[in-house]
Amino acid sequence: MLARGGARVALIDKARFPRDKACGDLVGPRGVQVLDDLGVILPGSLPIGDMVMVGPTDRRVALPSAPGLTYPGYGLAIPRAELDNILRDAAVAAGATPFQGRAIAALHGEGGLEGFALDNGVQLRGDHVIGADGANSRVADAAGMIDHQRVMWGFAIRSYIDQPVPVPHIVLWEHSPRRALPGYGWVFPSVEGRANVGLGVGMLADRTAAAHAVKLMPQFLAHLQRIGLLAASPTPTSQRGGWLKMGMVGTRPAAARVLLVGDAAGLVNPLQGEGISQALTSGCAAAHAIVTNPANATATYTAQLAADHLPYQRIAAAAQTMLLPHPTAIAAIGRALTLPGVGNALAGGWAIFWNELYQGAPPGSGRTTAAILTAIGRAATTRTTTRHRLDDVFGRR
Repeated sequence: MLARGGARVALIDKARFPRDKACGDLVGPRGVQVLDDLGVILPGSLPIGDMVMVGPTDRRVALPSAPGLTYPGYGLAIPRAELDNILRDAAVAAGATPFQGRAIAALHGEGGLEGFALDNGVQLRGDHVIGADGANSRVADAAGMIDHQRVMWGFAIRSYIDQPVPVPHIVLWEHSPRRALPGYGWVFPSVEGRANVGLGVGMLADRTAAAHAVKLMPQFLAHLQRIGLLAASPTPTSQRGGWLKMGMVGTRPAAARVLLVGDAAGLVNPLQGEGISQALTSGCAAAHAIVTNPANATATYTAQLAADHLPYQRIAAAAQTMLLPHPTAIAAIGRALTLPGVGNALAGGWAIFWNELYQGAPPGSGRTTAAILTAIGRAATTRTTTRHRLDDVFGRR
């Protein structure tokens, strides 16, 4: 979008494409809409509609997928190795210049961070720097935009299984009785008859729990066999782990000439781990701010992020902060949400709220339920420290 708008764009990545990443490989409805608006086609991707939520007692609730006013009623499944390569090729075709190299030194000027020296000797400077470099963002660190004691970290581990899965499943799992995983597991359809299987855990600022998630993976696969989501003796391949930075907590999204997008800005949904759609929408917002208002791009971009994500993240990040230290409470909520009658009654609104689709949802019972859930969440988190910190970052107090 930057290159199409006439900007000279240097596209820097440390790895040669295509390259793999730990991910559930699902592009949500908002992300699908962005790709459609940009004219980017994903050959071979699988349309994904309804999801199934599996509770700790194996009760199941179908979460419906419905079209909104500003997004379609489906997502797409495509391996990240393919998705990222398609996006990179589209950017280069639009005029961006690719560079491969690892950033080894930040380049500062009177206006702050203005570029990087790469390990191949190339130095790149620009009027603006967009950090699209993930949870462990080198750009964010170099620009001093991270408060490491406040970041809300997550960790995901993913494998592929050579078994077809027709419908995506979210699994609320108790790895010991009445003590839930502080996150969830998933079994998603993938291309070529495979399944994408993984665990995602939240851990606030303490990153030591990542090793625990890796150790739990064999136990989780055995659980999936017991409840019939996988056939006997699955053989996982391509196991990868990756960090998530969630809820926009502990990170300033823009400062001086630097704009952070996606995981670098902490835009991963704290309650369900989606990050691709947020990366795409924030990347477009950053590009639009630079092209249309280069002298004041950071303010324009920050205001757009606040409009798009702050209403939901205030609730989701604060709720995650309160719940993560209490695995028994997480287990109780998972059991309650999948009780007979309860889950089905909430399903339409739950799907809208949980997937950050309330803005742009069509009128109807699902939107009404989502509005009630939003109001309850807003009231329950109004006085939390997490919400106040987000409001401070975005100048909303």
